[in-house]
Amino acid sequence: MAGALRRVYVVGVGMTKFSKPGTSADYPEMAQEAVKKALSDAKLNYNEIEQACVGYVYGDSTCGQRSLYGVGMTGIPIYNVNNNCSTGSSALYLAKQLVAGMQAECVLALGFEKMEKGSLGSSFPNKTNPLDKHVEAMINVSGFAQAPVAAQFFGNAGLEHMKKYGTKLEHFAKIALKNHNHGSKNPKSQFQQIRTLEEIINSQKVHDPLTKLQCCPTSDGAAAAIIVSEAFVKLHNLQSSAVEILGMEMATDFPSSFEEPSAIKLIGYDMTKKATEKVLQKAGKSINDVQVIELHDCFSANELVTYEALGLCGEGKAGEFIDRGDNTYGGKYVVNPSGGLISKGHPLGATGLAQCAELCWQLRGEAEQRQVPGARLALQHNLGLGGAVVVALYQLGFPSAAASTSTTSTTSGMGEDSFKCSPVFKLLDVTLQEKGEELVKKVNGIYCFKVQGKDGKEVHWIVDVKNGKGKVEFQGKTNPDVTLQMDDQDLMDLMSGTLNAQKAFFQGKLKIKGNMALAMKLREFQTEIQKATAAKL
Repeated sequence: MAGALRRVYVVGVGMTKFSKPGTSADYPEMAQEAVKKALSDAKLNYNEIEQACVGYVYGDSTCGQRSLYGVGMTGIPIYNVNNNCSTGSSALYLAKQLVAGMQAECVLALGFEKMEKGSLGSSFPNKTNPLDKHVEAMINVSGFAQAPVAAQFFGNAGLEHMKKYGTKLEHFAKIALKNHNHGSKNPKSQFQQIRTLEEIINSQKVHDPLTKLQCCPTSDGAAAAIIVSEAFVKLHNLQSSAVEILGMEMATDFPSSFEEPSAIKLIGYDMTKKATEKVLQKAGKSINDVQVIELHDCFSANELVTYEALGLCGEGKAGEFIDRGDNTYGGKYVVNPSGGLISKGHPLGATGLAQCAELCWQLRGEAEQRQVPGARLALQHNLGLGGAVVVALYQLGFPSAAASTSTTSTTSGMGEDSFKCSPVFKLLDVTLQEKGEELVKKVNGIYCFKVQGKDGKEVHWIVDVKNGKGKVEFQGKTNPDVTLQMDDQDLMDLMSGTLNAQKAFFQGKLKIKGNMALAMKLREFQTEIQKATAAKL
């Protein structure tokens, strides 16, 4: 019987943009980017990390060490983890266990993958394939086709569901449609294109009932999370952003995977069901308490059968669940707001940690256009054939501390002061207090400055030079007359006078939407900013 475990928290997350294989940096650079973002998010230094769990599938031994030595060489234990498509969440699970079991106070979980183009294959043909029993069982149930093996596993499960419950081709396509459209709002997604149902249904057939746009792509990418104890949270005053891992369970195949003649059971239905029941029971929660879910949609068919394994709907009821829209915004749950594997991409070692990152952003209210209203309890599901599944529950660790943070905190997860141009807007606010009425007469407009940081996160300032003496609001809600979009450094240069506005516009550094004449009036108060900048910056 296991002893009592400590409460565990995620205090920092980070990830790269997922991209087509061959278009990214090598794995050490991707890993270092994700780790540095997670450290920045947590406001911690690498020397505070006591141990690291690093997941990847396609790589030589000790890639974990190679990936982290570029961040720091502090002599810590580094564990290399490989658990097929659930590798990232397996690294996270180990990190969580280390902290919960009082073996460490602060552990890094990192996952990355540098993949080859095309379908997955075996890297060691001279050794027993770990999926040989699964393939044998698949052939006995469904035969073997001239199609990628992974697509056969999950496509066959979809065909079985159609035969047993009357599920339609459109139900699988609707899942892919949802995920592509969700992913269009995620700057980290490999695919950010809105699709139509017709496009998805008519895309290249892979293996019935799956078409190409219902299959996740191979991808390059990395993601990281920093896992700590409650004592560590309080020592470093991290309560406002700490997300508690309320529960996390890992399961592997049960005899039913092979003994029952079922394509659905073969892809891990029972291990998902058992892990979910266990994590909910231990946490004292019901699936009905969950608002947002990131699940393993390697293929649309897997997302569909997973609805039932998780208990989101009754067995055989996934089609009705989809038709009601209970898997997206406005429905009972929002499933894969990140775009899931189908849109965001699937670098095997990174996927589970990218799911963790998305759910942390959702619970912290930092998911920007993807934000699920009222997200309080989040569920993660990451599955690998062979097999292993990790199911986790997350909630804000200290809701009162999160709620008491400044109302100017942004949905991007970055405060005002983390942007280089922030002092300029503070000086502008002072200028408006001193000369606001004069500038309002000259300008008579409301500006929105959308600013993108180095990591791609976006915030905005509303500059009201139309009402009263004018005012500046970080993340203000007022509707602007004109919107100007720039990255952080370029806007700093523009407002301080080192970058010409017309030149910036023609170079594509400045994007303008709305009243162009009002945009030209920017110079009316820009001069005042430059005077204040020269005096105070």
